[in-house]
Amino acid sequence: MTEPITVPTPQQIIEPAVAGRTETMVLNMGPHHPSTHGVLRLVLELDGEVVVNVAPDVGYLHTGIEKTMESKTYQKAVVLTDRMDYLAPLSNNLCYALAVEKLLDVEIPDRAQIARVLLTELQRISSHLVWLGTHALDLAAMSVFLYAFREREQILDIFELVSGARMMTSYFRIGGLAYDLPSDFIPTVEQFLAVMPSRIDEYEDLLTTNPLWLERTVGVGVIDAQSAIALGLTGANLRATGVAYDVRKAMPYSGYETYSFEIPVGKNGDIYDRYRVRMAEMRQSVKIVQQATERLRELGPGPVVTSNRKVAPPPKREITESMESLIHHFKLWTEGFKPPRGDAYVSIESPRGILGCYVVSDGSPKPWRVHFRAPSFINLQSLAYMAKGRMVADLVALIASLDPVLGEVDR
Repeated sequence: MTEPITVPTPQQIIEPAVAGRTETMVLNMGPHHPSTHGVLRLVLELDGEVVVNVAPDVGYLHTGIEKTMESKTYQKAVVLTDRMDYLAPLSNNLCYALAVEKLLDVEIPDRAQIARVLLTELQRISSHLVWLGTHALDLAAMSVFLYAFREREQILDIFELVSGARMMTSYFRIGGLAYDLPSDFIPTVEQFLAVMPSRIDEYEDLLTTNPLWLERTVGVGVIDAQSAIALGLTGANLRATGVAYDVRKAMPYSGYETYSFEIPVGKNGDIYDRYRVRMAEMRQSVKIVQQATERLRELGPGPVVTSNRKVAPPPKREITESMESLIHHFKLWTEGFKPPRGDAYVSIESPRGILGCYVVSDGSPKPWRVHFRAPSFINLQSLAYMAKGRMVADLVALIASLDPVLGEVDR
């Protein structure tokens, strides 16, 4: 049996130093340091510039989203999910919607399913572009930051086209989509697909064989597969160790089993492999978006919300003609629908790993309990394991390689 992996608390680092039982120095990194990617505070125990121990101290961005959702009807709670992982709002929408739909046992139209996959994969690319740009910036590569945000703008324009909002779209609703895709959606997506593969080539030309990049990433922050699993790492951080686990393949949802794509994996579990895996993931997401775009074109117009009238409001054309439909619409949006008593759990592959949503219904129009398994929160605990014995400068690169989003960590 291997020794259990323990992560120190800030008190375990600070108290011995205060008592004078160590010659090491305790230093706060964050919560306002730019390289902590938000309001992350790290309590560092240092021997000179060498990291002896590190403890993430979180909670500075706590918003109480899960508790607040208990005071909202199921449909109105969707807007709160956008604000957890604010770099992947559509992934949060999807996970929550799938969990509630599991409670309701409703069927989602094909057009809505395809649109969900397409937009979620665009969201994955968008999120990875922010990771790539900020990761490169942390290691003094300014150009990549500017290039990555150039392509992200194109994706945000697509989100604005379908929802009216660039980031907090709340576009995926329980039962389908908020409304149908616009007529110029497919041509706009195809314009993005035409340029994105060559842009990924540009990023790789700048970084993949760059001597300075290799010096800062190869062999730094190594974690083996067994330790990664023990610490609960998921997503690219786990796959970089050689474990080919992806929820889209292992437990498919939204029809992912019908799409052709591969699971990129690394070998060494270092910062460089985490970089290579995410770059390959962007290429695979482009491949999925291409397939989804072709399917939408072949499928043509159709419904984008469930036909279950206990969940979805009547079409607007009916509201103008039928008093019963108008009353039904009013009651759905004021009182909400009532799922049967029970609970449901659904997990998806978000840009940061396994995002899970657990919903408990007591038969009322509001959820009795909502809880999210946030990958950023769980991935952070690996910092202490990977940082010991490294320099403080390596810690900056390590944080970036894990790609944490503090809105998801604190919730």
